[in-house]
Amino acid sequence: MASKNTVKVLIDGKIITLSGYESEEYLQRVASYLNNKLTELGSLPGYNRQPPDTRSTLLALNIADDYFKAKAQADAMEDDMESKDREAYDVKHDLIAAQIQIDKMKQEMEQLQKDKSELSLQVEKLNTELEDLLK
Repeated sequence: MASKNTVKVLIDGKIITLSGYESEEYLQRVASYLNNKLTELGSLPGYNRQPPDTRSTLLALNIADDYFKAKAQADAMEDDMESKDREAYDVKHDLIAAQIQIDKMKQEMEQLQKDKSELSLQVEKLNTELEDLLK
């Protein structure tokens, strides 16, 4: 089992201790993301004049918005990947069918060449017999 990591991070000017089974780098990235969101919202006119609970709600809404957009993008990519997998399967199926057809045509061609050789021998034999009859 993975070990639990504990790391102190700075979020909105306050030192907070985070712990989890994720890496310290990951926990630092989470803190950095929050700080970037807080900076982004803080640059909006009137945000800093809002009561703390309203600011917290706006922060949560922005994070939820980012989440749903990322999830929609991931879902679209997954759908695209599934579509490409189906397309690849169809192409492989077509390739196998074409290979089977090529093999069948090769067999037919070999048989036709064999038949041609046999007929050529018969023609030679008949020509020889005809020449003998004409002599």
